[in-house]
Parts: sequence; structure tokens; C-alpha cells
Amino acid sequence: MLSFASSKLFDEKSFYQAFIGDLDKCEKEVIIESPFITSERMKGFRSRFKKLLEREVKIYVFTRDPNEHEPSMKAQSEVEIANFERIGVQTFICKGNHHRKLAILDRKTLWEGSLNILSQANSREIMRRVECEEVASQMFEFLKLGRFI
Repeated sequence: MLSFASSKLFDEKSFYQAFIGDLDKCEKEVIIESPFITSERMKGFRSRFKKLLEREVKIYVFTRDPNEHEPSMKAQSEVEIANFERIGVQTFICKGNHHRKLAILDRKTLWEGSLNILSQANSREIMRRVECEEVASQMFEFLKLGRFI
């Protein structure tokens, strides 16, 4: 039986500090599903992603097809996806109004909720952090991510 005893809730104000702390501890793999990507939000992630890649941590980003965005969001998404590809982040473009927001870190920690990790700016959001290999693996399997990773 799965337990959420090891889970904690975060809002848009407390999320990024905790999430970045988790990112900095990653040893093998980062999986992020964020339908939107903005250049402003990526300013805080670019150097961290580069450091992770230098440590040979694999980074996978699943995001909405830029063609499904409004023009200003489309342009930012395309620029950031190109930046990902240039530095070695493997990006998966999802068609059909992809809207999931989650991260799986080292297949041990799951972040899930309403916050677009790579774009959030002014909205009220909630994210749950569950530190449990069984729960993280359950999400990985449920989403059938093994087809891609």
C-alpha cells in the first residue's frame, strides 16, 4: 500500500527553492513535463541544467508542440527547445494539448500538481512533492515513459 506520509505541499512561492534543491542533488536523471516554456523562467534553469549535464545527469523535457501555442508563447518555446537541444537536454514534443505538470527526479522523487515548472510566473499554483521510489516509479510506468527513456 502506497503512503503519502513522505509528501509535502508547496505553492508558487515555495516551490522553486525546494525544487532547485532537489535538482542540485540529482545523480542520474531529471524528467520534466511542462506544457509551457518561457525564456524568463528558463533564466533560472539554464545554468543548473548545464551543471547537471556536466555531471552526466540526463535531462528529459516533455512539452507541448509550440504550434499549439499563441504566437508569443510559440516563439519563446521554440527558442528554448533549440537551446535545450544545443546543450544536450533531450526534448519530446507532445501533440494534442499536452497539459501535465510534473517532474521525476532520479526515479525517487515525484513532483506533481498545477504549476508549469518551466514557465510559471504570476499564477496561484500547488505542487506536491513525494519522496518515494515506489510512487515515482508508479508515475513513470503509468505514463509509459520507458518508451522514450
